[in-house]
Amino acid sequence: MLIENAGPPAEVIDAFNEVQRARQDETRLQEEARSYANTLLGDARGRAAALREDAAAYSNRVVQEATGEAQRFNAIYAEYVNAPEVTRKRLFLGTMEEVYSGSEKVLIESGANGSGVVPYLPLPELRPSARTTTPPTTGTGN
Repeated sequence: MLIENAGPPAEVIDAFNEVQRARQDETRLQEEARSYANTLLGDARGRAAALREDAAAYSNRVVQEATGEAQRFNAIYAEYVNAPEVTRKRLFLGTMEEVYSGSEKVLIESGANGSGVVPYLPLPELRPSARTTTPPTTGTGN
């Protein structure tokens, strides 16, 4: 017995082809879904790894800063034990310098033989950055 025609009968060929296309579409869509899921998963893992590294770096930085501050405190305390008054004065002057460094005010301390009257020199106005130049105006008289 010889099989000459193994294809579907002509009456159902359109339905047969439609079923074949549907199976191919199903397979293609499943592969696209897997690919999309793998892409999302890879991105999420990458972001998670970056966040873990950032957190570890932040933790390390905070610990190092705290360790440095503790060492600084211990060094200042050791100096304080040796000379408390000098250390107190140095800390006070350092703090005042930091506080007043951005100030535009001029502080004048009266001297031992001060008369109470101190001539005032407007230093902030004399600074080049404080000066404002206005362009000359030319007007036509009307």
